[in-house]
Amino acid sequence: MLKVLVIDESRERAADISVGLLKAGYQVAAVLPNALDLVRHVESIRPDVILIDSDSPSRDTLEHLSVLSRDNPRPVLLFSREKDSGTIRRALQAGVAAYVVESVDSARLDSIVEVALAQFEEVQTLRRERDDASRKLAERVTIERAKGILMKTKGLEEAEAYHALRRFAMERNRKVVEMAQAVIDSANLLL
Repeated sequence: MLKVLVIDESRERAADISVGLLKAGYQVAAVLPNALDLVRHVESIRPDVILIDSDSPSRDTLEHLSVLSRDNPRPVLLFSREKDSGTIRRALQAGVAAYVVESVDSARLDSIVEVALAQFEEVQTLRRERDDASRKLAERVTIERAKGILMKTKGLEEAEAYHALRRFAMERNRKVVEMAQAVIDSANLLL
């Protein structure tokens, strides 16, 4: 059963949302009146999903969501009466998985949560792939720089320089990129 953190400045709306979530088979982990200290609340409550109902998301709310998205990402559903495309764009950039321009309809709540979860997972997968590709590229650049240093200082061919890095790494039970960084650091010390 997914735990949902509900944030709504209106107690009445929050109560209606909570009933709708319970009927849809979700557990309401907590109800908060605003997004202040959101990161701290998420760390202590550990919800699976965050649902925010707001007439118009404030700049502070979007900033808190942005920090949360960076440090402790969770699927966020934002229901709002605000139709401004700039606000919607800022909300999505802050990590909102689903921005719904209307009030919460408990009959559709389950499907909206499922769409938000799917969207969140897709974005997280893309972020992991991007981060992995960036890491691999950075490692490749480091290895290429180290090979260049070895080629220049030792008069090695490119394949020989790579094999030397690989041999050093194996002898020291380290990764090739770690040995490459050590070569670069040593070369920087000597310059």
